[in-house]
Amino acid sequence: MSSDHQHLALSNVGLAFDHPEAVAWGPDGRAYAGGEAGQLYRFTLDGSALEEVARVAGGFLLGLAHDAGVNTYACDDRSACVHRITPDGKVTVYAAGNAEQKMRVPNYPVFDDGGNLYVSDSGTWGARDGFIWKVAPGGTAMIWDRQACAFPNGMCLSADGRWLYVVESCPPLVSRIAINSDGSAGARVVVVELPRQVPDGLALDENGDLYISLYNPNIIYRLTTGGELITLYDDWEQLMLVAPTNIAFGGGDRKTLIIASLCGWSVHTAPMPAPGLRLRYPEL
Repeated sequence: MSSDHQHLALSNVGLAFDHPEAVAWGPDGRAYAGGEAGQLYRFTLDGSALEEVARVAGGFLLGLAHDAGVNTYACDDRSACVHRITPDGKVTVYAAGNAEQKMRVPNYPVFDDGGNLYVSDSGTWGARDGFIWKVAPGGTAMIWDRQACAFPNGMCLSADGRWLYVVESCPPLVSRIAINSDGSAGARVVVVELPRQVPDGLALDENGDLYISLYNPNIIYRLTTGGELITLYDDWEQLMLVAPTNIAFGGGDRKTLIIASLCGWSVHTAPMPAPGLRLRYPEL
C-alpha cells in the first residue's frame, strides 16, 4: 500500500440534498442522486438546476443505475427492492427477489451489456451473509454469487465485461468476481485489503485504475493497474467531505468525479485527468 498523496480539487455542487447515499451519471447528460426520504434527484454539475424526479414513500434510495431510456433503477433498503423510476417520476417495483429468497438490503446495481442487472445485497453487518443478485431483463432475479459475502456494497463492471468489482465493507476489502462465458459466477479474487477502514463506492477509469470511496475515514483512493494505492483526498478534519459513499464519473468528457457525501448532506465534484469508463445503458 502506497503512502503517496495527490491533491483532489474538490468542489461542492452547492445544492440541497437529503443524506445522498447514491450518485449516478445518466445517458441524458445529467447527474442523479438519492435521498433519505425516498427522493430521486436530477441535477446539473454546475449547480444551476435541481429537481426532484420522484419520491418513494417510506423509502431510502441507495445505489442507482440507468437504461438507455433514462429509466432509473434504484436500490431501496427500506422497501427491500429495486425500483424502476421513469423520467417523469412513475415508480414501479422492478425486482424484489424470488420465491426462495427475498431481497434484504439491496445496495448497489450495475448493468452489463445484455441488460442483466447485478445487485449487491449487503445482509447483516459483520455476519458474512451477503450475496449478489443477477436480475434478467424484465425483473426475474436469481442469486448469482455468495463468495463476496462480507457486506457487499458498491460495484462496477470491467471494460471487457468479464469481471464484477465488489466492495466488501466488513471486513474491509475490494474483490472481483469472474463472469464466466455462460454468465455464471467464477472465482473471487481479492483486489486490495483496507484494514481499519470502511470502503463503500467504486468506479473505474478508461486506464483501468480503480477509484474507491471510504465512508470512514473520509478518503478517496485511486488503485492503479500496477497495484499502487494513491490517496487522492483525505478530509481527516471533516471540513468538506463527510462520509463519502457512492462515486461516479460524469460530465460531457466523463472527466468529472461525482461524490456523494452522505453525512455532509452534499454532493461534490472533482476534475480528473482520465475519463471514467463508459457505463452500460442497455435497451430494455
